Formats: sequence, C-alpha cells, structure tokens
Amino acid sequence: MANDTHPGRATVRRRRPAALGAALGGCALLVASAVPAAAHGTGLGRAAHYVSLGDSYTSGPGIPHQVDANCARSDHNYPSLVAAQRKATTFRDVSCAGATTENMWKPQGTNAPQLNALQRDTDLVTIQIGGNDIGFGSIIATCARLSSKDLTGSPCRRYYDSSGVDQLAVRTAQTAPKIDRVLRAVHTRAPHARVLVVGYPDLLPDDGSGCYPSVPFAAQDFPYLRDTEKRLNLMLRLVAEWNRAEYVDTYGPTRDHDMCKAPADRWIEPLQPTSPAAPAHPNAKGEEAMAGAVLGLPGKGRPRH
Repeated sequence: MANDTHPGRATVRRRRPAALGAALGGCALLVASAVPAAAHGTGLGRAAHYVSLGDSYTSGPGIPHQVDANCARSDHNYPSLVAAQRKATTFRDVSCAGATTENMWKPQGTNAPQLNALQRDTDLVTIQIGGNDIGFGSIIATCARLSSKDLTGSPCRRYYDSSGVDQLAVRTAQTAPKIDRVLRAVHTRAPHARVLVVGYPDLLPDDGSGCYPSVPFAAQDFPYLRDTEKRLNLMLRLVAEWNRAEYVDTYGPTRDHDMCKAPADRWIEPLQPTSPAAPAHPNAKGEEAMAGAVLGLPGKGRPRH
C-alpha cells in the first residue's frame, strides 16, 4: 500500500486544517457573505489517464444509464462527460453513492477503496467528497421532520444549535482534516496528477427563500441550510488550496437552478423528483453543469463574476 503521509510536513498540514476548522466553527457571518471562488479548472487540457473519486453527487444516482447498481453510478455523470470531452485514454470512475472520506481507504459494497484506482501515471483526478461526512441525508430528514412543528420559524437551526454551538458548523470543521488527509494521499499515489476538488452545487435558493411543501423545510431554515452548504464549500476550497489542488466552483454555475425551481428550470431535484435522479441530487442537467465547471467552458458551466 502506498505511504499516504509526507514525513516532515504531516504535522504542519494537520495543524492547518484544525485551525481552519476552528475558524469555520466560529465565523458564521463570514460564511453567509462568502462568494465561492472561481473554478481554477478553466481551460482543462486533454487528460490521458483520468480518475474520478466521490460520492453520489459525482456518481449520479437515477440518471440514465446506470452502469453500477451498487454505487448508483451513471454513464452520464459529470466525470463521464469530462472524460468524453477531453478524450481520455483511460478513465476510471470509482465514485459511489453514500461514500465518505473513509471510503477512500475502505471498501464500500463491491466498490474497492477509491484510492486504489490511482496510479503513478494518473494525470487528472477529480474528487467531490465531504457531504456525507457532515451528514447530508440525515440533515435533510431531520429538518423535514421538524418543519411540521414550526413552518414559519427555524426549528432545524434550533435543533442543531441547542447546545449553544452550531453542530453542523462543528461537523464541517471536523471534516477539514479528513479532506486534508485524502488530498495528501491522492498526491502521494498520483504525484504527477492535476487534482481538482469539486464543490457542491446550489441546492436551495441563494436568496434564502423557501418553497414548502415542495421542499418541506421551515421558512427560516432555508437560509440556515444554504449557509451550511456555503460553509462546506468554503472549507473544501481552502483545504484544496493548502494541498496544491484546485477548487472547482459548481455553486455559482448552478445558482437559480436549485430544487425549488420549476421542473423545466431546476438542475437539482426536490425530495420528490420529477426527472430521473435521486431526491436532493443533481439531474442530468445538473451533472452537465458540473462537467462544464470542471472543463472551464463558457456559459452555464463557468461562473460569471
């Protein structure tokens, strides 16, 4: 097995995400006003040996055609579109629905540890991970359940802040060192690769408005959950930069195409999808937009500033 640490630098690298975690945990106002950085993947050249790592936002559950039932992986997810566009000589997509950072090293069903797909000649790696580490699925279920008790307030925020500390901010802070470890491992196993950390798309209205009952959250929980996602993306961007990786903003390119929009306009499906996709996940248009962000194409696939 490859040595996934950098002697002499590991301690310093661990301290930096820990410091980042503390800052993220205490600076909600910063996150609420933060503007996602532009994708550094602009002008992505041809990738001879491309490997895709990630969770369900990468794998594309429900999007035709599904090619791996265990991992709910589509052949029209954004890595497949990127590989086709860049005419990759070899392409390995090992993304898997439900994956956490632990599944970089541990198998998931029939999916081997994702890091095993990397080779020394790998020259492009995209990775989209962290959402399941903070508990995307359980957060959605909890907030939907609590909304029935207070539709106009913020019962979800009160629940996660009941101790006086926002537990979702804490989870994001605790995930920073995990992302750091993953990126160090990627660099060790694929030392010549261009590494792109792909952020998460715009799930809820950026203006903080709601759309109950299509998305069954209380009115004031929409901006709270929006800010939670922005905090996660901010963490991913900073940890990527600290690890000689590039951050790809998918939030900007998908803004105003969130799960509250009309079926013809949305690229993220609500909890009851009307297009082939998993609930609260990108549909085919959403995967196309994320592919565009990775490729650095103009138009909907590239953020405008």
